[in-house]
Amino acid sequence: MSSSASLFLVRAPALRRLPLRSALLLAGLLCVPAFANDYWLNAILIPFLILSLAGLGLNVLTGYAGQLSLGSAAFMAVGAYATYNLVVRLPGLPLVADLLLGGLIAAAIGTLFGLPSIRIKGFYLIVSTLAAQFFVEWIFTRVSWFSNNDSSGVLSAPKYAVFGWQINSPVSRYLFVLGTVVLLFAFAASVVRSELGRRWMAVRDMDTAAAVIGIPIARTKLLAFALSSFIIGIAGALWAFAYLGTVEPDGFDLNLSFQILFIIIIGGMGSIGGNFLGAAFIVLLPILLSHAAGVLASIGVNVGQLQNLQKILFGTLIIVFLIKEPDGLARLVQIARQRMRDWPLSS
Repeated sequence: MSSSASLFLVRAPALRRLPLRSALLLAGLLCVPAFANDYWLNAILIPFLILSLAGLGLNVLTGYAGQLSLGSAAFMAVGAYATYNLVVRLPGLPLVADLLLGGLIAAAIGTLFGLPSIRIKGFYLIVSTLAAQFFVEWIFTRVSWFSNNDSSGVLSAPKYAVFGWQINSPVSRYLFVLGTVVLLFAFAASVVRSELGRRWMAVRDMDTAAAVIGIPIARTKLLAFALSSFIIGIAGALWAFAYLGTVEPDGFDLNLSFQILFIIIIGGMGSIGGNFLGAAFIVLLPILLSHAAGVLASIGVNVGQLQNLQKILFGTLIIVFLIKEPDGLARLVQIARQRMRDWPLSS
């Protein structure tokens, strides 16, 4: 076989992957705004993208750095309230700066609550981050300054624009969220492939061995908390501004933290693309169950028990994935693609 042919075979998988990603991005930018109605944009696509971003933030911390957390919704709330106060109190700042500063404030708070990871790990670290969930929700409820002294506690998201582009319709909100998600996914992918990403994975696999070879364990863990909280904080601002339309503590409860955890377990820990798969599952499953209500009623299932059925299904799938396929849907998709690629030769 000639050297040019060998070079083509080596590069062929990468060449096939690139057009697929580009095609999906072009479809998201051009086809979706042209054909999707307001329901699809507001109720499905926007929350799907934001939850994918929140899953990415938790995956950086748990999937790549091996640090467990149940405080994702708390850091989303920090990002949302920080961005809201920046928009209201510093109206001269552009929205992009507000988002970045809100993400940095969330990163600072996440690093603060990540300090116990220097000494503790596993279940005890989960309890520590769970304390962040309750503390953040409590302080945003009790301290009225964060709510701009609004007695209702439910704040309407202010109108916002990016470089003169008014984001006041479902299509504009979707495009804004999509652009933000694409940029942060590209940034996170570059980080996890860098030296810092390799340090995270070394700490995840065996922190004692990582310390022996000279990796600064404390700094590496805290950087994981910082970057994770930065991404999650921006996701929280998008959740409040582009999806809920309000900023309130109840919008970032413990149930949301569990949903984000389910995203990375089902989608695949230590996977960038798995966050999209896990978020799609979380968003679409309740919709599919609601459409299947008539069929379930015909076989004797009480329609009022659909929510409980959803929880049972989530729990069962998590157990199955943890036992049978810890790498989640991302691994199953990778196996399927590999079999399709090798199908003519394997037959």
